[in-house]
Amino acid sequence: MATGKVTVHDVAAYILKQCGSMTTMKLQKLAYYCQAWSLVWDEEPMFPESIEAWASGPVVPALYELHKGKFKISVWPKGNPDKINHEAKDTANAVIKHYGPRPSQWLSDLTHMEEPWRKAREGIAEGERGYQEISHASMHEYYSGLCKHG
Repeated sequence: MATGKVTVHDVAAYILKQCGSMTTMKLQKLAYYCQAWSLVWDEEPMFPESIEAWASGPVVPALYELHKGKFKISVWPKGNPDKINHEAKDTANAVIKHYGPRPSQWLSDLTHMEEPWRKAREGIAEGERGYQEISHASMHEYYSGLCKHG
């Protein structure tokens, strides 16, 4: 069993280990959904890094710093997928199963329709840069609401 705090880099490494090569945009959206559903299902964040409401949808700046300039990525050298505990793996696997088959643009479009990104972008013109953080409270409130429709 690995020890130490799980970071978004460990989550990114886990996603890529499970899915293989993907666009950096898709990796960003899958990391976002891992965080959102972890807040709902596990009642805690999967990783401590912030998520910001950029024009292209939710972005984890800590991931962006390592992949900027790249379109596709297949491994995440900074993370350790084995640091993720069983509960977080279950959540990540459910996210991968549901969102993983979707194209990156579809995932981006979906996040643009959802409340957490839209709320964080209030007052910012479409396509304009913005760095407002998407709060855990906003994600939890919105995604836990989706669960009740089942």
